[in-house]
Amino acid sequence: MALSTLERRIRIKQRIRKRVSGTADRPRMTVFRSNKQIYVQIIDDLQGVTLVSASSMDKEVAEKATGLQKSEVSKLVGKLAAERAIAKGISAVVFDRNGYLYHGRVQVLADAAREGGLNF
Repeated sequence: MALSTLERRIRIKQRIRKRVSGTADRPRMTVFRSNKQIYVQIIDDLQGVTLVSASSMDKEVAEKATGLQKSEVSKLVGKLAAERAIAKGISAVVFDRNGYLYHGRVQVLADAAREGGLNF
């Protein structure tokens, strides 16, 4: 029997997480993508703490996002996440695509975070 889309993504996610882990020096930047929204967290896995988060539901993004395409909103979220990370003194992260293809909104978000000053 074939896997559902969610089961397939979870298997891919587990394969990625075996290799990708966030430390205090290079925290993990993970992306969650729903049909309408996109969320980013920068996580220190050793302490189990979320250091920075940004999403398309934040006020700064939601005000600008009216009438924009989802990929353009992802770009705004990536820039916001980079700004907040740099404000906390985080300049290098490990990117976790969370089982999604590195394509579309995930890629746009990653590129915007790089433009914002994050290294990965």
